[in-house]
Amino acid sequence: MTVVEALLAFTLAAGLLTMTPGLDTAIVLRTAAVEGSKRAAFAALGVIAGCLVWGAAVALGLGVVLEASNLAFNVIRWAGAAYLVWLGVGLILRPRERFEIASDATSVSGGDLAWMRRGFLTNLLNPKVGVFYISFLPQFVPDGVAAGPFIFLLAALHGVMGVVWFAALIGATRPIAGVLQRAVVVRWLDRLTGGVFLAFGVRLALERR
Repeated sequence: MTVVEALLAFTLAAGLLTMTPGLDTAIVLRTAAVEGSKRAAFAALGVIAGCLVWGAAVALGLGVVLEASNLAFNVIRWAGAAYLVWLGVGLILRPRERFEIASDATSVSGGDLAWMRRGFLTNLLNPKVGVFYISFLPQFVPDGVAAGPFIFLLAALHGVMGVVWFAALIGATRPIAGVLQRAVVVRWLDRLTGGVFLAFGVRLALERR
């Protein structure tokens, strides 16, 4: 797989995953609906900053390990494949019926930066983000490319997608919130995402260094 092919494949997969409702989407939607678009934008920036921190941590750690050890590469490959397959099968067999948008109206003091801090800590303290990055990002590293810098590049690209998606969410809070509350939409988004997880898990399991 060439660098261009890897970037295109990652863009397609990560783009779909970015648009799949989750905790980060709930935070931004809730903040936009209750607190306004400005504070929602700060919360979104915090979420993206948290992703970049996770991306840097994974890039630094995995970059060294993947470059140094074939055994470590295979252990991470199989663990990541198992995790992605488990997630995919779960989403296909047990899709959600509804997407819960956080409804607490508790105010956050300290101005707009407090909302950025809230989004940042919510993302940073979620270990699922780190586990997902460890499982997902390494399979897009092409042969002959330094793993660490390329993994961080992918994390940064994911952050750019987040900026675009969150901007769309904030700009169309009410229509999108309504669509995400429809059971049929949530079920098929989960199944589609589950299929992506499953396909990439199988691909990762079959990959050879």
